Amino acid sequence: MKLTSAFLPLLCLAMAAPTPLNAKDRGPIVLTDQARQIHAKTPVADGHNDLPWEIRTKGDSNLDRLDIGQLQPSLQTDIPRMKEGGVGIQFWSVWVPVSTARRGTALLTTLEQIDLVKQMVRRYPQDLRLALTTDDINQCLTDGKIASLIGVEGGHCIEGSLATLHQLYERGARYMTLTHSDSLDWADSATDDSRAGGLSEFGKEVIREMNRLGMMVDISHVSAETMHQTLDTTAAPVIFSHSSCRAVANHPRNVPDDVLERMPKNGGVVMINFFSGFVVPEASDVYTKKFNLRKKLEQELNDDDEAIKRRLEELTGDKPMPTGTIHDVLDHIDHAVKVAGIDHVGIGSDYDGVSVLPKQLEDVSCYPYLTQGMLDRGYTEEQIAKVLSGNILRVMKAVEEKAADN
Repeated sequence: MKLTSAFLPLLCLAMAAPTPLNAKDRGPIVLTDQARQIHAKTPVADGHNDLPWEIRTKGDSNLDRLDIGQLQPSLQTDIPRMKEGGVGIQFWSVWVPVSTARRGTALLTTLEQIDLVKQMVRRYPQDLRLALTTDDINQCLTDGKIASLIGVEGGHCIEGSLATLHQLYERGARYMTLTHSDSLDWADSATDDSRAGGLSEFGKEVIREMNRLGMMVDISHVSAETMHQTLDTTAAPVIFSHSSCRAVANHPRNVPDDVLERMPKNGGVVMINFFSGFVVPEASDVYTKKFNLRKKLEQELNDDDEAIKRRLEELTGDKPMPTGTIHDVLDHIDHAVKVAGIDHVGIGSDYDGVSVLPKQLEDVSCYPYLTQGMLDRGYTEEQIAKVLSGNILRVMKAVEEKAADN
Protein backbone atom coordinates (compact mmCIF):
# COMPACT_ATOMS: atom_id res chain seq x y z
CA MET A 1 0.00 0.00 0.00
CA LYS A 2 1.32 3.44 -0.89
CA LEU A 3 1.73 5.54 2.24
CA THR A 4 0.46 9.10 2.31
CA SER A 5 1.30 11.73 4.91
CA ALA A 6 -2.08 11.16 6.56
CA PHE A 7 -0.95 7.70 7.62
CA LEU A 8 2.50 8.64 8.85
CA PRO A 9 1.75 9.14 12.56
CA LEU A 10 0.52 5.53 12.61
CA LEU A 11 4.12 4.46 12.02
CA CYS A 12 5.00 6.05 15.35
CA LEU A 13 2.01 4.65 17.23
CA ALA A 14 2.37 0.90 16.75
CA MET A 15 0.12 -0.94 19.26
CA ALA A 16 -1.52 1.92 21.11
CA ALA A 17 -3.03 1.60 24.56
CA PRO A 18 -6.76 2.33 24.58
CA THR A 19 -6.70 4.73 27.52
CA PRO A 20 -4.85 8.01 28.13
CA LEU A 21 -1.51 7.85 29.89
CA ASN A 22 -0.68 9.23 33.29
CA ALA A 23 2.75 10.45 34.32
CA LYS A 24 3.91 7.00 35.44
CA ASP A 25 2.51 5.00 32.51
CA ARG A 26 5.26 3.76 30.16
CA GLY A 27 2.91 2.35 27.53
CA PRO A 28 2.46 3.66 23.99
CA ILE A 29 1.24 7.24 23.77
CA VAL A 30 -2.15 7.89 22.21
CA LEU A 31 -2.83 11.21 20.49
CA THR A 32 -5.80 13.22 21.75
CA ASP A 33 -7.61 16.09 20.07
CA GLN A 34 -6.20 18.44 22.71
CA ALA A 35 -2.62 17.53 21.80
CA ARG A 36 -3.36 17.79 18.08
CA GLN A 37 -4.78 21.27 18.59
CA ILE A 38 -1.79 22.42 20.66
CA HIS A 39 0.64 20.97 18.15
CA ALA A 40 -1.17 22.49 15.17
CA LYS A 41 -0.68 26.04 16.45
CA THR A 42 2.84 25.60 17.86
CA PRO A 43 5.68 25.17 15.33
CA VAL A 44 8.37 22.66 16.17
CA ALA A 45 11.90 24.10 16.14
CA ASP A 46 14.45 21.30 15.82
CA GLY A 47 17.99 22.29 16.70
CA HIS A 48 19.80 19.60 14.75
CA ASN A 49 19.07 17.48 11.68
CA ASP A 50 21.80 15.78 9.63
CA LEU A 51 19.82 15.32 6.41
CA PRO A 52 22.35 17.24 4.25
CA TRP A 53 25.05 14.63 4.91
CA GLU A 54 22.61 11.80 4.17
CA ILE A 55 21.76 13.44 0.85
CA ARG A 56 25.48 13.67 0.11
CA THR A 57 26.23 10.04 0.95
CA LYS A 58 23.02 8.34 -0.25
CA GLY A 59 22.18 10.62 -3.16
CA ASP A 60 25.56 12.02 -4.20
CA SER A 61 24.26 15.50 -3.24
CA ASN A 62 21.73 15.14 -6.06
CA LEU A 63 18.14 16.05 -5.19
CA ASP A 64 16.91 14.40 -8.38
CA ARG A 65 18.38 11.15 -7.13
CA LEU A 66 17.06 11.59 -3.58
CA ASP A 67 13.95 13.75 -3.84
CA ILE A 68 12.99 14.82 -0.31
CA GLY A 69 9.79 16.31 -1.68
CA GLN A 70 8.57 12.71 -1.72
CA LEU A 71 8.49 10.06 0.99
CA GLN A 72 11.97 8.56 1.34
CA PRO A 73 11.91 5.34 3.41
CA SER A 74 15.72 5.25 3.63
CA LEU A 75 15.68 8.56 5.52
CA GLN A 76 14.23 9.80 8.79
CA THR A 77 13.41 13.16 7.19
CA ASP A 78 11.53 14.32 4.12
CA ILE A 79 9.21 17.23 3.49
CA PRO A 80 5.91 15.30 3.69
CA ARG A 81 6.84 13.93 7.10
CA MET A 82 8.16 17.30 8.29
CA LYS A 83 4.74 18.75 7.53
CA GLU A 84 3.04 15.86 9.28
CA GLY A 85 5.23 16.39 12.32
CA GLY A 86 4.54 20.12 12.46
CA VAL A 87 8.15 21.21 11.86
CA GLY A 88 8.21 24.95 11.28
CA ILE A 89 11.84 25.77 12.07
CA GLN A 90 14.71 23.47 11.13
CA PHE A 91 18.39 23.94 11.85
CA TRP A 92 20.15 21.88 9.18
CA SER A 93 23.53 20.60 10.30
CA VAL A 94 26.37 21.03 7.82
CA TRP A 95 28.46 18.45 9.65
CA VAL A 96 31.59 17.13 7.99
CA PRO A 97 33.80 14.36 9.44
CA VAL A 98 36.78 15.33 11.56
CA SER A 99 38.83 13.24 9.12
CA THR A 100 38.37 16.06 6.57
CA ALA A 101 40.43 18.30 8.85
CA ARG A 102 43.22 15.75 8.83
CA ARG A 103 43.07 15.75 5.03
CA GLY A 104 42.92 19.55 4.82
CA THR A 105 39.45 19.58 3.24
CA ALA A 106 37.22 20.54 6.20
CA LEU A 107 36.41 24.05 5.01
CA LEU A 108 35.84 23.00 1.40
CA THR A 109 33.50 20.19 2.44
CA THR A 110 31.61 22.49 4.82
CA LEU A 111 31.08 25.02 2.04
CA GLU A 112 29.76 22.23 -0.18
CA GLN A 113 27.28 21.25 2.54
CA ILE A 114 26.14 24.85 3.00
CA ASP A 115 25.59 24.99 -0.74
CA LEU A 116 23.55 21.77 -0.52
CA VAL A 117 21.21 23.32 2.07
CA LYS A 118 20.73 26.28 -0.27
CA GLN A 119 20.04 23.85 -3.12
CA MET A 120 17.33 22.26 -0.97
CA VAL A 121 15.72 25.64 -0.41
CA ARG A 122 15.87 26.51 -4.11
CA ARG A 123 14.53 23.10 -5.14
CA TYR A 124 11.51 23.23 -2.79
CA PRO A 125 10.55 26.93 -2.58
CA GLN A 126 6.92 26.07 -1.91
CA ASP A 127 7.96 24.39 1.35
CA LEU A 128 11.39 25.64 2.49
CA ARG A 129 12.86 29.11 2.87
CA LEU A 130 16.29 30.16 4.12
CA ALA A 131 16.17 32.14 7.36
CA LEU A 132 19.01 34.19 8.81
CA THR A 133 17.23 36.07 11.61
CA THR A 134 14.32 35.65 13.98
CA ASP A 135 12.40 38.14 11.85
CA ASP A 136 13.01 35.86 8.87
CA ILE A 137 11.73 32.90 10.89
CA ASN A 138 8.55 34.72 11.86
CA GLN A 139 7.93 35.68 8.23
CA CYS A 140 8.46 32.07 7.15
CA LEU A 141 5.88 30.91 9.68
CA THR A 142 3.43 33.59 8.55
CA ASP A 143 3.88 32.49 4.93
CA GLY A 144 3.55 28.79 5.69
CA LYS A 145 7.18 27.93 4.92
CA ILE A 146 9.58 25.79 6.94
CA ALA A 147 12.29 28.19 8.12
CA SER A 148 15.61 26.60 7.16
CA LEU A 149 18.68 27.63 9.13
CA ILE A 150 22.27 26.46 8.96
CA GLY A 151 24.34 25.14 11.86
CA VAL A 152 28.03 24.28 11.56
CA GLU A 153 28.91 21.18 13.57
CA GLY A 154 32.51 21.22 14.74
CA GLY A 155 35.08 23.98 15.04
CA HIS A 156 37.52 21.94 12.95
CA CYS A 157 35.68 23.54 10.01
CA ILE A 158 37.21 26.96 10.62
CA GLU A 159 40.75 25.54 10.39
CA GLY A 160 42.02 27.79 13.16
CA SER A 161 40.97 31.02 11.44
CA LEU A 162 38.59 33.74 12.64
CA ALA A 163 38.40 34.96 9.04
CA THR A 164 36.97 31.57 8.10
CA LEU A 165 34.45 31.87 10.94
CA HIS A 166 33.38 35.21 9.46
CA GLN A 167 32.93 33.62 6.03
CA LEU A 168 30.76 30.83 7.40
CA TYR A 169 28.56 33.40 9.11
CA GLU A 170 28.32 35.43 5.89
CA ARG A 171 27.27 32.28 4.04
CA GLY A 172 24.40 31.77 6.45
CA ALA A 173 25.64 29.74 9.42
CA ARG A 174 23.86 30.88 12.57
CA TYR A 175 25.44 28.56 15.09
CA MET A 176 28.66 26.62 15.40
CA THR A 177 29.25 23.61 17.61
CA LEU A 178 32.70 24.18 19.09
CA THR A 179 33.88 20.59 18.61
CA HIS A 180 32.67 17.31 17.27
CA SER A 181 34.01 13.97 18.54
CA ASP A 182 37.69 14.97 18.56
CA SER A 183 39.36 17.61 20.71
CA LEU A 184 40.91 20.58 18.94
CA ASP A 185 43.94 22.53 20.03
CA TRP A 186 41.54 25.28 21.15
CA ALA A 187 38.54 23.33 22.55
CA ASP A 188 38.10 19.92 24.17
CA SER A 189 35.53 17.36 23.10
CA ALA A 190 33.48 15.23 25.49
CA THR A 191 34.65 12.08 23.72
CA ASP A 192 38.39 12.63 23.42
CA ASP A 193 41.43 13.41 25.54
CA SER A 194 42.00 17.01 26.55
CA ARG A 195 44.21 19.16 24.33
CA ALA A 196 43.20 22.66 25.42
CA GLY A 197 42.37 22.28 29.10
CA GLY A 198 38.80 23.18 28.19
CA LEU A 199 39.33 26.29 26.08
CA SER A 200 42.56 27.86 24.95
CA GLU A 201 42.90 31.62 24.64
CA PHE A 202 42.09 31.27 20.94
CA GLY A 203 39.00 29.26 21.89
CA LYS A 204 37.82 32.11 24.10
CA GLU A 205 38.50 34.51 21.24
CA VAL A 206 36.31 32.35 18.97
CA ILE A 207 33.44 32.65 21.47
CA ARG A 208 33.82 36.41 21.79
CA GLU A 209 33.85 36.74 18.01
CA MET A 210 30.72 34.61 17.69
CA ASN A 211 29.05 36.90 20.24
CA ARG A 212 30.10 39.91 18.17
CA LEU A 213 28.77 38.40 14.94
CA GLY A 214 25.47 37.24 16.41
CA MET A 215 26.29 33.56 15.90
CA MET A 216 24.99 31.19 18.56
CA VAL A 217 27.64 29.27 20.50
CA ASP A 218 26.73 25.58 20.54
CA ILE A 219 28.31 23.48 23.27
CA SER A 220 26.94 20.08 22.41
CA HIS A 221 29.80 17.59 21.97
CA VAL A 222 32.22 19.52 24.20
CA SER A 223 33.71 18.38 27.51
CA ALA A 224 32.23 19.47 30.82
CA GLU A 225 35.23 21.72 31.42
CA THR A 226 34.73 23.33 28.02
CA MET A 227 31.06 23.87 28.87
CA HIS A 228 31.97 25.68 32.09
CA GLN A 229 34.70 27.79 30.50
CA THR A 230 32.37 28.73 27.65
CA LEU A 231 29.75 29.87 30.14
CA ASP A 232 32.44 31.88 31.92
CA THR A 233 33.46 33.54 28.64
CA THR A 234 30.31 34.17 26.63
CA ALA A 235 28.38 37.41 26.83
CA ALA A 236 25.32 35.86 25.15
CA PRO A 237 23.13 32.82 25.81
CA VAL A 238 24.47 29.49 24.56
CA ILE A 239 22.73 26.50 23.08
CA PHE A 240 23.17 22.76 23.28
CA SER A 241 21.78 21.95 19.83
CA HIS A 242 21.43 18.20 20.46
CA SER A 243 22.31 17.00 23.97
CA SER A 244 20.50 15.21 26.79
CA CYS A 245 20.98 14.84 30.56
CA ARG A 246 23.91 12.98 32.09
CA ALA A 247 22.07 12.30 35.34
CA VAL A 248 19.50 10.28 33.40
CA ALA A 249 21.87 8.48 31.00
CA ASN A 250 25.53 8.61 31.98
CA HIS A 251 27.21 9.38 28.68
CA PRO A 252 29.86 12.12 28.30
CA ARG A 253 27.89 13.65 25.41
CA ASN A 254 25.15 14.53 27.86
CA VAL A 255 25.00 17.62 30.05
CA PRO A 256 25.88 17.30 33.76
CA ASP A 257 23.64 18.87 36.37
CA ASP A 258 26.19 21.48 37.45
CA VAL A 259 26.03 22.86 33.90
CA LEU A 260 22.24 22.64 33.71
CA GLU A 261 22.12 24.66 36.92
CA ARG A 262 23.94 27.52 35.16
CA MET A 263 21.40 27.83 32.35
CA PRO A 264 19.05 30.31 34.08
CA LYS A 265 21.83 32.84 34.64
CA ASN A 266 23.19 32.42 31.12
CA GLY A 267 19.75 32.32 29.51
CA GLY A 268 20.62 29.43 27.19
CA VAL A 269 18.73 26.34 26.09
CA VAL A 270 19.45 22.59 26.17
CA MET A 271 17.84 20.93 23.15
CA ILE A 272 17.17 17.29 23.98
CA ASN A 273 18.67 14.65 21.66
CA PHE A 274 16.58 11.61 20.65
CA PHE A 275 19.41 9.13 19.94
CA SER A 276 18.86 5.95 21.96
CA GLY A 277 22.57 5.79 22.76
CA PHE A 278 22.29 9.09 24.65
CA VAL A 279 18.85 8.78 26.24
CA VAL A 280 18.48 5.11 27.21
CA PRO A 281 20.87 4.13 30.04
CA GLU A 282 21.38 0.56 28.80
CA ALA A 283 21.94 1.77 25.25
CA SER A 284 24.54 4.30 26.40
CA ASP A 285 26.75 1.48 27.65
CA VAL A 286 26.54 -0.37 24.32
CA TYR A 287 27.15 2.78 22.30
CA THR A 288 30.12 3.91 24.40
CA LYS A 289 31.97 0.63 23.83
CA LYS A 290 31.31 0.71 20.09
CA PHE A 291 32.23 4.40 19.82
CA ASN A 292 35.56 3.92 21.61
CA LEU A 293 36.38 0.96 19.38
CA ARG A 294 35.57 2.98 16.28
CA LYS A 295 37.90 5.80 17.33
CA LYS A 296 40.70 3.28 17.73
CA LEU A 297 39.98 1.79 14.30
CA GLU A 298 39.98 5.24 12.67
CA GLN A 299 43.63 5.59 13.61
CA GLU A 300 44.55 2.02 12.67
CA LEU A 301 42.74 2.10 9.31
CA ASN A 302 43.60 5.69 8.29
CA ASP A 303 39.99 6.95 8.30
CA ASP A 304 38.89 4.41 5.65
CA ASP A 305 35.19 4.50 6.49
CA GLU A 306 34.18 1.31 4.69
CA ALA A 307 37.06 -0.65 6.21
CA ILE A 308 36.18 0.72 9.64
CA LYS A 309 32.54 -0.36 9.27
CA ARG A 310 33.52 -3.87 8.19
CA ARG A 311 36.02 -4.30 11.01
CA LEU A 312 33.62 -2.86 13.57
CA GLU A 313 30.96 -5.36 12.55
CA GLU A 314 33.48 -8.20 12.74
CA LEU A 315 34.50 -7.22 16.26
CA THR A 316 31.11 -6.34 17.73
CA GLY A 317 28.74 -8.62 15.82
CA ASP A 318 25.10 -7.80 15.49
CA LYS A 319 24.34 -7.08 19.14
CA PRO A 320 21.43 -4.64 18.91
CA MET A 321 21.33 -1.43 20.87
CA PRO A 322 18.23 -1.10 23.08
CA THR A 323 15.94 1.39 21.39
CA GLY A 324 13.92 2.54 24.38
CA THR A 325 10.73 4.51 23.91
CA ILE A 326 9.52 8.08 23.74
CA HIS A 327 9.26 7.96 27.54
CA ASP A 328 13.06 7.90 27.77
CA VAL A 329 13.20 11.22 25.92
CA LEU A 330 10.42 12.62 28.08
CA ASP A 331 12.45 11.63 31.15
CA HIS A 332 15.30 13.82 29.89
CA ILE A 333 12.92 16.71 29.23
CA ASP A 334 11.52 16.33 32.76
CA HIS A 335 15.00 16.30 34.29
CA ALA A 336 16.21 19.31 32.31
CA VAL A 337 13.09 21.24 33.31
CA LYS A 338 13.59 20.26 36.95
CA VAL A 339 17.24 21.38 37.06
CA ALA A 340 17.48 24.17 34.46
CA GLY A 341 13.88 25.37 34.34
CA ILE A 342 11.13 25.33 31.73
CA ASP A 343 12.63 28.36 29.94
CA HIS A 344 15.84 26.49 29.11
CA VAL A 345 14.74 23.28 27.38
CA GLY A 346 14.18 22.58 23.68
CA ILE A 347 14.30 19.85 21.04
CA GLY A 348 17.39 18.74 19.07
CA SER A 349 16.45 15.44 17.47
CA ASP A 350 19.64 14.41 15.61
CA TYR A 351 17.43 12.85 12.92
CA ASP A 352 19.36 11.38 10.01
CA GLY A 353 22.52 11.57 12.08
CA VAL A 354 21.77 8.49 14.17
CA SER A 355 20.62 4.98 13.37
CA VAL A 356 18.76 3.94 16.54
CA LEU A 357 15.78 5.91 17.83
CA PRO A 358 13.16 5.33 20.53
CA LYS A 359 9.77 3.90 19.69
CA GLN A 360 7.27 6.59 18.69
CA LEU A 361 10.12 8.94 17.72
CA GLU A 362 11.39 7.05 14.68
CA ASP A 363 11.16 9.98 12.24
CA VAL A 364 10.15 13.61 11.88
CA SER A 365 6.45 12.80 11.62
CA CYS A 366 6.42 11.73 15.28
CA TYR A 367 6.68 15.12 17.03
CA PRO A 368 2.95 15.23 17.91
CA TYR A 369 3.54 12.28 20.24
CA LEU A 370 6.08 14.37 22.12
CA THR A 371 3.46 17.06 22.61
CA GLN A 372 1.02 14.43 23.84
CA GLY A 373 3.65 12.97 26.16
CA MET A 374 4.33 16.34 27.74
CA LEU A 375 0.60 16.95 28.09
CA ASP A 376 0.20 13.57 29.78
CA ARG A 377 2.95 14.50 32.24
CA GLY A 378 1.20 17.67 33.30
CA TYR A 379 2.84 20.34 31.15
CA THR A 380 0.62 23.29 30.26
CA GLU A 381 0.10 24.50 26.71
CA GLU A 382 2.35 27.50 27.42
CA GLN A 383 5.12 25.25 28.75
CA ILE A 384 4.87 22.89 25.78
CA ALA A 385 5.14 25.84 23.39
CA LYS A 386 8.34 26.96 25.11
CA VAL A 387 9.95 23.54 24.70
CA LEU A 388 8.82 23.05 21.10
CA SER A 389 10.11 26.39 19.83
CA GLY A 390 9.66 29.37 22.14
CA ASN A 391 12.89 28.95 24.07
CA ILE A 392 15.25 28.63 21.10
CA LEU A 393 13.61 31.62 19.42
CA ARG A 394 14.13 33.67 22.58
CA VAL A 395 17.80 32.66 22.68
CA MET A 396 18.40 33.45 19.03
CA LYS A 397 16.77 36.87 19.47
CA ALA A 398 18.93 37.58 22.53
CA VAL A 399 22.08 36.65 20.58
CA GLU A 400 21.05 39.00 17.77
CA GLU A 401 20.39 41.83 20.22
CA LYS A 402 23.73 41.31 21.96
CA ALA A 403 25.52 41.54 18.62
CA ALA A 404 23.60 44.70 17.74
CA ASP A 405 24.84 46.30 20.98
CA ASN A 406 28.50 45.74 20.06
